[in-house]
Amino acid sequence: MSIKDEVSKRKTFAIISHPDAGKTTLTEKLLLFGNLIRSAGTVKGKKSGKFATSDWMEIEKQRGISVTSSVMNVPYKGYQVNILDTPGHEDFSEDTYRTLTAVDSVVMIIDATKGIEAQTLKLFKVCKMRGIPIFTFINKLDREGREPLELLEEIEEVLDIETYPMNWPVGMGKRFLGIFDRYNEQFVKFNGNEEETYIPYSELDNPEHAELVNSATYQETSDELELLDEAGDQYSMESILKGEQTPVFFGSALAPFGVQTFFDTFVQMAPNPTPRKATSGIINPENEEFSGFIFKIQANMNPAHRDRVAFLRVCSGKFERGMNVTLARTGKAFKLSQTQQFVASSRDTVEEAYPGDIIGIYDPGSYRIGDTLLESKENYEYDELPQFPPELFKRVTAKNVMKAKQFKKGIEQLVQEGAIQLFRGHPMESYIIGAVGQLQYDVFEYRMKNEYNVEVMLESIGERIPRWLKKEQVDTSMFDERNMLVKDRDDEFLVLFKNDFALRWFMDKHPKVELIDLFEVNKYDQSYR
Repeated sequence: MSIKDEVSKRKTFAIISHPDAGKTTLTEKLLLFGNLIRSAGTVKGKKSGKFATSDWMEIEKQRGISVTSSVMNVPYKGYQVNILDTPGHEDFSEDTYRTLTAVDSVVMIIDATKGIEAQTLKLFKVCKMRGIPIFTFINKLDREGREPLELLEEIEEVLDIETYPMNWPVGMGKRFLGIFDRYNEQFVKFNGNEEETYIPYSELDNPEHAELVNSATYQETSDELELLDEAGDQYSMESILKGEQTPVFFGSALAPFGVQTFFDTFVQMAPNPTPRKATSGIINPENEEFSGFIFKIQANMNPAHRDRVAFLRVCSGKFERGMNVTLARTGKAFKLSQTQQFVASSRDTVEEAYPGDIIGIYDPGSYRIGDTLLESKENYEYDELPQFPPELFKRVTAKNVMKAKQFKKGIEQLVQEGAIQLFRGHPMESYIIGAVGQLQYDVFEYRMKNEYNVEVMLESIGERIPRWLKKEQVDTSMFDERNMLVKDRDDEFLVLFKNDFALRWFMDKHPKVELIDLFEVNKYDQSYR
């Protein structure tokens, strides 16, 4: 089979939402339909003992949250589907943002009772900025929630995107009868026992469906449907692929109801792998030569082996296990012999992969997030991945000084994952870690203890404003505790200013010192080095 044929079978997407909207629960149902698991778990699985497959970290099971993106490869009806389940908590936004660079479309889950929430809005803006096609699943129809028309109106006004309801719910909560599947022209009846009855529109007038059709809830919804057909936005696949229109599906991931209909329709509509930007121009997925980029690094997925796995999105050509590739950043050659595909922490050796696939490669400590791997002799790199400034900073030390080796290894590996950002005091070589939120520190502390057997002490130095400096402008006499001089992981100097006042005071006193905000104008400009 040709590369073009293989590309046409790939669907690679991320699932995003606010915490507790049902993202991981939906993922479990998709795995169930792909026959990869026998029964679906839940995020809060303490009572049943059946946790979500995609929540593989022990801390995720204990807290009932997702704190890291997980990757699942699912064969489904002739397609090879790559699902990336992302953490919804805002403290792990950076992991989610990076994951979004590796997908071709996104499924956005909205809670029918709460509508659009803060984290959903943030993540949506990133998708919109990148032009990623967005499919919407409005969840929890088995509960009383907001009216469907009200939810559509909110999506259009708040997110500034057209909506097209692919199906339409008949009632909700205890009155929930099912959905009109507009795309497949059928009524999907909710039986309340995880079974669905599919009735073609042409058969709804048959006597056996009279009770359903004559109910007040059904009649009321029929009127709404007529209004949608006459006054709603017109379906446009072109607008969907541009990220200008979102197909909307209603259902319940927990029941489950409407999930299979959604998944069947989604795999038909979702885009295949598309060309990607690189420093040498646009790279087509059908190019013969293999290329891909690393968007995530995870240590200790198998605690027994203390291994490190780099997650690579294949962008072009055919990957074959044992092939030789070049790391574009360093020019160093690697043989990719230890390669895997995943269902969360479960993995199988993968012999070959094609554009759109996500594979795990053994990381000897040489890779970084954003690295490009190439079979080509021509050297190029894919667009840099987004970086985000830490908002909180803490000094970190090991409680037991005899564990300095494990302490250093743990910090280095967790920094390479992108879980935290590391800075070192100058001239005093203290470790300072930066994070977006407190939960990242909790996870860092937990993983240091459980994966590296090191208990740590964290001392807050508060919120800080980071600004980089050119090496030739560094004079240590200019800095103190309010304007703290540190180095980043690349040995570049920066100052952690205590607040806006301290930043302005420093700029007034030292007008010739150029302060660089790497996360804004100069984020991708490395010419300052």
